[in-house]
Amino acid sequence: MWFTFSVIALLCWSGSDLFSKIGCQDARDKYSHLKMVTAVGVVMGLHALYQIVFKGVEMSWHVVLTYLPVSMLYILSMTIGYLGLRYIELSISSPICNSSGAIVAVLTFLTAGISEDLPPVALVAVALVCIGVVGLGFTEANEDEELRRARQDASNRHYAKSWLAIAIPVVYCLLDALGTFADSRVLEVLDEDSANCAYELTFLFVGALCAVWVLGVKKQKLLPRQEVPKYTGAIFETVGQFFYIYALADQEHVAFSAPIISSYCIASVLWSRIFLKEKLSWKHYLNIAIVIAGIVILGILDI
Repeated sequence: MWFTFSVIALLCWSGSDLFSKIGCQDARDKYSHLKMVTAVGVVMGLHALYQIVFKGVEMSWHVVLTYLPVSMLYILSMTIGYLGLRYIELSISSPICNSSGAIVAVLTFLTAGISEDLPPVALVAVALVCIGVVGLGFTEANEDEELRRARQDASNRHYAKSWLAIAIPVVYCLLDALGTFADSRVLEVLDEDSANCAYELTFLFVGALCAVWVLGVKKQKLLPRQEVPKYTGAIFETVGQFFYIYALADQEHVAFSAPIISSYCIASVLWSRIFLKEKLSWKHYLNIAIVIAGIVILGILDI
């Protein structure tokens, strides 16, 4: 079943990318990212309650507080990621965001040193990701404005050249990497199911705070046609997380499931090309291919 779970996780997380992009891309709605956080919080909170009530997952304030730093790193990274979706194509942001695995590897090298058993290809993979991300930033910063507008005409959505467009997914990448690195340490003392529920309940609480701010303080209205994509993306995100856990639970096949799941940004790029009509230059696609190659190699090595 590991293969089925891996493919479902891949499809769900790439679907979450697509629908989150649709729900957050309207530049006129400056609170769309907070509404997205509320949507994810509601769906994750319901899933956590189901796990606690019907599956008997143990939960306590100790678990919630112990896992809180990790939860907040993940939630903050996702909030920033949703914000960034209004400034840049999904085809570019998704590979950058998925580069967090390379940052985790770097953090591991810095804290634990480079193991003698580590294959040289691992260092090559980390280098590929870093080169690809830097290349994407350079391409974005130096692309001719007229060429940019010409290729964006097909999608009927134009993105201005901005350092913020690349900076936001990079910040997401760094925060997510810190969360993953901290996660590996905290899970040494916490049960995985309990930790995941703690994360989902924390997301519910943060989502409720965002709802109070957006709806109560800022008096914003929720329009069904704008909110449906957000909740659809939230459902895909939660389901993907569920199958991700079960895919990696099969320890004998982690070396196969990890690269399958880690390559979901390939599907995100494909969906953005098909459904969002995003078009990039050959330089963009070259750097994206370099990033994805590094991500897949790291997934195969399961670093």
